[in-house]
Amino acid sequence: MNKEQSLLSTKDIPVSERLIFALDVPTSDQAKKLVENLGDTVVFYKLGLELFMADGYFELVDWLIERGKKVFVDLKFFDVPETVASAVRQLTNRNVSFATVHGNDNILEAAVREKKNVKILAVTMLTSLDRHDLEELGFKCDVTKLVLSRAKRALQLGCDGVISSGLEAPELRASLGDNFIIVTPGIRPVDNDRIDDQKRTVDVEKAFLNGADFIVIGRPIRNATDPKEAAQNIQRRIANLFQK
Repeated sequence: MNKEQSLLSTKDIPVSERLIFALDVPTSDQAKKLVENLGDTVVFYKLGLELFMADGYFELVDWLIERGKKVFVDLKFFDVPETVASAVRQLTNRNVSFATVHGNDNILEAAVREKKNVKILAVTMLTSLDRHDLEELGFKCDVTKLVLSRAKRALQLGCDGVISSGLEAPELRASLGDNFIIVTPGIRPVDNDRIDDQKRTVDVEKAFLNGADFIVIGRPIRNATDPKEAAQNIQRRIANLFQK
């Protein structure tokens, strides 16, 4: 698939912001050191549950915003609808860009009702799960059909986009169009032969050519000998795709 035949995003997104780095480290101090090391190479950061369970999560959010960074709060809200609504309401004072919600229609509706300036992304299916996992959970259906069904409902309810593997992104674009955000996690530099807990993975170029607007990368940068160099290399690959 070449660029002319691809689903490459045409949304007005700065190229440097299409890479979201998963800031999955145990402490805020480690997070800050990593951010400082990466410097201008990374603009967009995802903060998940590991940091949330450490001290200073929201202080770190504010620290990043003060330095001109964008923040994706990836806490996958799943609770009583009014509790989720209250949680999203609290985020609207933080100037964060994205937040994830993982739930049924009532939960998604509650999040959307309070979102204001925060873009709500519905989780379709975790990239650490495959068809075998679905069957163990009691879902006797095709992965792509499940992702498409969940995404369609989320968008109808007013979510701004979805979290989706790059494997299912083409079907989402073909069925639901381009007027929503696809954020693709589970990016690996090469084919992933079960070297970690991610199962449904694609590489950088494939994710974007399949229709992703943003990609989330953690370990391939964080665990690199030189994280900044690894991030710069990924940014170069992204820029090469989107160059006019």
